Amino acid sequence: MQEPEFKETQSKETTIPEINTQTGNLTKLQPPMQSQEQWLKYGQQISGFLGTLPDYVGKFFGQYQQPIVSIGLVVTAVVTVKVLLAVLDALNDVPLVAPTFELIGIGYSVWFVYRYLLKASSRQELSGEINTLKSQVVGKHTPKS
Repeated sequence: MQEPEFKETQSKETTIPEINTQTGNLTKLQPPMQSQEQWLKYGQQISGFLGTLPDYVGKFFGQYQQPIVSIGLVVTAVVTVKVLLAVLDALNDVPLVAPTFELIGIGYSVWFVYRYLLKASSRQELSGEINTLKSQVVGKHTPKS
């Protein structure tokens, strides 16, 4: 029984390298010029965009400067609090540091109550200091009560 003969045909438009039968070397087909033109067009578009990018960023920052700064401050505050808590947690693991911090806190609380909260005159002094601090932070003068 004879098997059917199978012939493989190749079209001339393939991008597969062909073997030159005379020299035995591979010859590569050149890519079409259209794709190079497309890459040049894309490159020009990208370079145009990158050329105008500083102007876009400057206008955006100028328009939204206050919200960007506010968001930056909030993010900075959150990161600072997390780092501070991590440092305190690390210090808390060291023996005798946690009880020392507790004694310092108790001592400061006792001093604060004795200094500012026991007498009416010292409470008025504390109220005045708080109002002064508020006016410095807010930036306007608040009437003293």
